[in-house]
Amino acid sequence: MRIWKLWPQFGALLSRWRRPATLGQRGEAEAARFLKKKGYSIIARSDRQRRGEIDVVAVDNQTVVFVEVKTRRTHETGHPADAVDREKQRRLTQLALTYLKQHRLLECPARFDVVAVTWPDDDSPPTIEHFPNAFEAVGRWQLFS
Repeated sequence: MRIWKLWPQFGALLSRWRRPATLGQRGEAEAARFLKKKGYSIIARSDRQRRGEIDVVAVDNQTVVFVEVKTRRTHETGHPADAVDREKQRRLTQLALTYLKQHRLLECPARFDVVAVTWPDDDSPPTIEHFPNAFEAVGRWQLFS
């Protein structure tokens, strides 16, 4: 029997072994869907670099948008967007600058958005809040617009 005839069965077996998506991964997927409906072009998701990860990279008109997604079940520990503190902003600025350099986009305007996703349980739809231009570039890696 040829190997390509077995491929569908192999794929089905592998899908059973995959781990279920975490709350954060599901929140990022919902945030990307939300931004796409708003007219953004999603160009990267979960872009991993040596120093961290950018959740979503999108384009809004001619602006490169770096989106930090925070997903929570409740607001007991505060609003999800509050988790994007000064240190996180500094790290995101550094990651964004690296991304812009790698993709030769330094001449493009850029900004940072935050998307807060609150998903109380798996059966109900999440509440999504979008904060465009949530913060300015922080640290010595500041970007120019």
